[in-house]
Amino acid sequence: MSRANRVPLADRVARAAEAALAARSFVSAIDVLVGIGWLDPEAVERWRRGQVDYLERVIRTNLPRISEAMKLFRSWATARGPNASQTVYVARTPRRQTLRFSRSGNPAIDASYRTHWVSPELSERKRARLMEKASHAPELVVIQPLNDAWRCHRCGGTDDLLMMENRSPACLRCIGLDDLEFLPAGDALLTRRVKARSTRYAVVVRFSRTRGRYERQGLLVEPQALADVQRDLVR
Repeated sequence: MSRANRVPLADRVARAAEAALAARSFVSAIDVLVGIGWLDPEAVERWRRGQVDYLERVIRTNLPRISEAMKLFRSWATARGPNASQTVYVARTPRRQTLRFSRSGNPAIDASYRTHWVSPELSERKRARLMEKASHAPELVVIQPLNDAWRCHRCGGTDDLLMMENRSPACLRCIGLDDLEFLPAGDALLTRRVKARSTRYAVVVRFSRTRGRYERQGLLVEPQALADVQRDLVR
């Protein structure tokens, strides 16, 4: 038996919740499940990209243990005193579909996952700002593949860029982003202003074999927004 398994689950849940609350002034079920080692952050990202149909599929334990941890988390929150707030989770895909948490799809279970517990020490204004930020739809992420061997699962074609969709790559034309223009990283002022003006944009990343992670290459933005900002900057 591992050392972690010898620690009572209630203590592990409480420690993970306290750590997340101290770090961000709010805590979610995902924070706790990651903190106790049952959920891999990379698996969370795949779920948020729509590559996993429901979160419980990638939690590394059985449903009774998940249920036990969720009950312990709610008990901790009730005793600790944070304020409950429902947060919307949407996928990092152009469709922005609502993400599913539970295998059963039970609305009450999914609602418990969506509940964020906010520190009572924050003012009402700060709590509102924090929850508004947490509810923002995540940025779309487009990948620059390392080779051209991939094929779009919709049309069978290929391109310089792709987006993962339901565990499979899709080309920008099929997902409706082929009208956007690539803005390379490097000019922070230009990037910031174009991002603010473009109603649709996506982050472009490429995997670095040397660093073992995806790194930002630039943005896909609306051509008119880019042209307008470039014109403003030369005036």
